[in-house]
Amino acid sequence: MILKVYTSVLLLFLVNSVWTRTVRQVYDDLDPDHWSHYTSECPQECFCPPSFPNALYCDNKGLKEIPPIPARIWYLYLQNNQIETLSEKPFVNATHLRWINLNKNKITNSGIESGVLSKLKRLLYLFLEDNELEEVPAPLPVGLEQLRLARNKISRIPEGVFSHLENLTMLDLHQNSLLDSALQSDTFQGLSNLMQLNIAKNSLKKMPLSIPANTLQLFLDNNSIEVIPENYFSAIPKVTFLRLNYNKLSDDGIPPNGFNVSSILDLQLSHNQLTKIPPINAHLEHLHLDHNKIKSVNGTQICPVSITLEEGYGYHGNIPRLRYLRLDGNEIQPPIPLDIMICFRLLQAVVI
Repeated sequence: MILKVYTSVLLLFLVNSVWTRTVRQVYDDLDPDHWSHYTSECPQECFCPPSFPNALYCDNKGLKEIPPIPARIWYLYLQNNQIETLSEKPFVNATHLRWINLNKNKITNSGIESGVLSKLKRLLYLFLEDNELEEVPAPLPVGLEQLRLARNKISRIPEGVFSHLENLTMLDLHQNSLLDSALQSDTFQGLSNLMQLNIAKNSLKKMPLSIPANTLQLFLDNNSIEVIPENYFSAIPKVTFLRLNYNKLSDDGIPPNGFNVSSILDLQLSHNQLTKIPPINAHLEHLHLDHNKIKSVNGTQICPVSITLEEGYGYHGNIPRLRYLRLDGNEIQPPIPLDIMICFRLLQAVVI
């Protein structure tokens, strides 16, 4: 599993590297005599760097409207303005846009002209954080790879809004106003390649339904989740990083083997109401349990495999991979129990 995760990350790195080299080659081959042409068609309110001819910087300009976007632009920076509307007119010639940053504006759903986003056929990255959206905008470009909608007022997700976004790898909805009722069994249908889902800082009381099966990173911090359903993670067999900090999880809300999942490498359960360490898998590498109500730790009980010093365990066989354990903010008194060290031979740091 670790090999698969690292392979995915390496593949993303290589793809980005090839793309970066291609773009840089375009810049290096640019004839300086053409720079005046690029400058002449640059909107007065914006900055068009000659060394980066496919980018348009209109950020921090106090803009209330989007200026006409030249056809050559791939990367559009409009963050930190006063923009309230998205209309089709400024994008008529901008058929090559790959990246739009509209963070920290005043965009509302009613201010988005119908179909304006879906017409940006080549758009890969759309940033709309820190705006005034009350629902996920729709329809969206089918080629999107990242959609960032953090810190809005989103309480609704239109039916089928993600159904055609099979290329989306990252969806960020953290710090919105989502309730359990907003996440139906088909809400994330179509996100077949999603790798990261962030729904932290919302108003969820239950684990969300039907998380895409390929999800690697699931962030649910700062909600009010009390229960982990039985076999919940069997539907997301690749989940590697799981964050449930600042929820209301108690011992009774976790099934006997709720977190005994071989794919999970990083498990964060800080600031909950646990009185004991839940069973974990031998593959787990990082465990955060600080600021719970744990009074003591028994290494023999929490060890994911049977251990005996006489058999020389730890030098042969499947050694538990835990490297980092955080237990501060509980009621545990040092020193660290010896059986913890006997079980977790690879531990590099214990915070207690």
